Amino acid sequence: MADTVGTDRQSDAASPDAASLALTDGRPHPLLNLASVCVLVAGLVAFVLGMLLRYDSGTGKAVAVAAAAIGLATLLVGLFGQMMSATRIERILLVTGMTAGFVGLALGLAHGGFS
Repeated sequence: MADTVGTDRQSDAASPDAASLALTDGRPHPLLNLASVCVLVAGLVAFVLGMLLRYDSGTGKAVAVAAAAIGLATLLVGLFGQMMSATRIERILLVTGMTAGFVGLALGLAHGGFS
């Protein structure tokens, strides 16, 4: 049964660590990795602000403007990063951040973000 998938103990020792997951092409991309993480964090911030607008009636117009502005910036930087991205993990982080940023932008605009 040594040829059965998942029973080889040597493959567990050679599994990649978290730092090497972003290096799937063998070359470092520190700026793109940083941009991907920043887009993800900004998208999550815009998403949380948008959810505050959606479920808390006491939030003011400043939260709507912040959600819309952060969401728009996330989308623009994320689209540029998507064109420049070199690895799969960068693209996953970028698309996740852009999706969250879009939701924050949409909720911010729905509550009077840029009007």
